[in-house]
Amino acid sequence: MSQKHVQLFIGRVLTDEEFRLRFLNDRRGTLAGLREQGFELTGSEIDALIRTDRRLWPAASRMIHADLQRCSLRDK
Repeated sequence: MSQKHVQLFIGRVLTDEEFRLRFLNDRRGTLAGLREQGFELTGSEIDALIRTDRRLWPAASRMIHADLQRCSLRDK
């Protein structure tokens, strides 16, 4: 069941700009918030997501078609 939540996280971080920015600014806090919302992420999954090269997320998101992206309307 946890693998499903890892996949949901990856999909969201790649397609939701605001969520991605929040994650990049506070990786541990963002993942803790997801756990509080019911995401079943193990400690080792959280550690692996935190240890993943932070450049991956914005780079991979640029490869996804814009029609599948949710852009932030906030000032950056």
